Amino acid sequence: MNSPEAVPVVIEAACGRLEGSRKGATSVFKGIPFATARRFRAPEPVAAWSGVRPAHAFGDMAPQNPTPLQGLIGQNGGAQSEDCLSLNVWTPGRDGAKRPVMVWIHGGAFTTGAGSLGLYGGRALSESGDIVVVTINYRLGNLGFLRLAGLTGGRIPSSGAEGLMDQIAALSWVRDNIAAFGGDPANVTIFGESAGGMSVVALMASPLARGLFHKAICQSGGGHFMNTPDHGDRIAEVFLGHAGLDALALETAPLEVLLKAQAALIAELDGQGDPHKLGTMPFQPIVDGTVVPVRPIDAIRQGSAAGIPLIAGATQEEWKLWTALDPKIHAMDDARLSRWAERMFGAHGPHLIASTPAPSTYDRYVAMQTLRAFREPTARLLDAQAAVAPVFHYRFDWRSPAAGGAFGSCHAIELGFVFGSYSLKGPDNFFGTGETADAINRAMMNAWTSFARSGQPSAGETPWPARMRSGDGLMVFGGANSVAAMEPCDRNSTWAALPDARVGA
Repeated sequence: MNSPEAVPVVIEAACGRLEGSRKGATSVFKGIPFATARRFRAPEPVAAWSGVRPAHAFGDMAPQNPTPLQGLIGQNGGAQSEDCLSLNVWTPGRDGAKRPVMVWIHGGAFTTGAGSLGLYGGRALSESGDIVVVTINYRLGNLGFLRLAGLTGGRIPSSGAEGLMDQIAALSWVRDNIAAFGGDPANVTIFGESAGGMSVVALMASPLARGLFHKAICQSGGGHFMNTPDHGDRIAEVFLGHAGLDALALETAPLEVLLKAQAALIAELDGQGDPHKLGTMPFQPIVDGTVVPVRPIDAIRQGSAAGIPLIAGATQEEWKLWTALDPKIHAMDDARLSRWAERMFGAHGPHLIASTPAPSTYDRYVAMQTLRAFREPTARLLDAQAAVAPVFHYRFDWRSPAAGGAFGSCHAIELGFVFGSYSLKGPDNFFGTGETADAINRAMMNAWTSFARSGQPSAGETPWPARMRSGDGLMVFGGANSVAAMEPCDRNSTWAALPDARVGA
C-alpha cells in the first residue's frame, strides 16, 4: 500500500499565514522564524508578515563545528547561518481541539545540534499521543553562551545566557501562536536531553520563563551546571587569544574565525588537561542574575518551579558514549583510576572507588563518571522538586548493538525511542531494532505523551507512582527482564553524601 501524498495546508496564526503540508493525519510546518538576533544580543520578536509564508523546509542550523559522534546517531545536519532562530511544528489537526503541546530542546553540549535533525522528527510522537510537537533551534557555542559584557564594559552586552533567551523567545512564540495549530497554550511540556535537559532545568529556574510551560522532562541533564560571570570572563579571555582579536572586533569578525577559535579552545581543553582551568564544557550558560538568578539546582531548591510536575532520569552507562572506542580508557589500571579520582573528588576519591562495584577498572570509571555527571545530579534534582510538585524517576537500560555492544546503555541511547526514530536507516545501527525495541518505543512514547496530557505518566500496564523521597522506586525502560518495570531505587549512599561542588557538568 502506497503512503499518502503530502498536500499543502494553510493556517493563520498571530505570526502570519503559513503554508505547510499534510501527509496522512499529520500536518508539519517547518522553519518558522520565532525571533531574530543580532550577534551577541538578546533575541527580538519577528514582525508579522503579509501574504502566505512557505513552511516546507527546515531553517538553517545554528553555526557549529562538526563532532565525531554526530554521524553515529544520525545527527548530521544541513545549512548553517546566524539567522537560525526557527522552529518546527507537527500537529494532528488544526481544529481548535486544544491538544497538549511538547516543546523539544535539543542537546549537544551547548555547541552542536538542531531541532531539524532527523532523529527529532516529531511525526511519530505526535501521532502516538494526539500531541502537538514543536522542535526549536537556539544559538550555540560562542554565539549563544560567551560572556563579553565584562571584558567590554558592556559595549558588547552579551551575558552568556543568550541561548537560553532564545529558548524563552521560542516558548513565548508557542504561547502566542500554538492554538492556531490545534495546541493548548495552557498545557505545554518542555523536554530535552543532555544540554537540552540542562536547559529544561535552567528554564525551571528562570523567572523569565515562568508561566510559559507547565510540565518538564529532563533526560540526562540536571541542575548542577552554569558558569559564574567571573568564570565567563576567563573563558572569554582565552577565546579572544585563540581568535587573535580585540573583544570589540568579534562583532564583525567572519563567522569562520569565531568557529575556528571555538574549536581551538575546546581542543586545547581536551588535549592538555584543561590548562586554563575552564572546565570541560566551557560554552554553557552563565548565571547572569536576570535570565537565571542563581545556579539552577539552588533555584529549584528554593521553589522556583513550584507546581511543575517533572520526569527526570538517565541511562545506565552514560559515559560509554565517549569511551567505547577509546583504547587508552579501556587500558586504564587501578593506579590511573585512583589518580583521576583524587583530581576529580579530592579526599572523597578512595571512598567513591570502594563504593562503586564493577567487573573491571574501565567499567568502574564509566560508572563513576555516569554517577558524577548524570545520575547523582538527577537524583538531587528530583529530591529538590519533590517538595513542590509530583516527580517521576526513570532509568534507561537498553543497550546499543553498535560496535559489538561496546556502547552499552550509553548517553543518547533513549532518544530514538522517545521520538520513534530508532528504526531509521543509519541510526538503527546504533539504537537497535526488533520486537523488544518496538515495545520499548511504545512504552516511552506512551509515558511521555500521557505525562504531557495529564501530569501522570503511564508506561503501559505498570503504574508509575510519583516519587516522594530518594529511596522510592524508579521506572526502568529496557531492563534485563521487561520493557518497562518499576524497580527499587539503586542510589548509592556514598555518592549521595558527596558535596554539590563535586557533581554535575
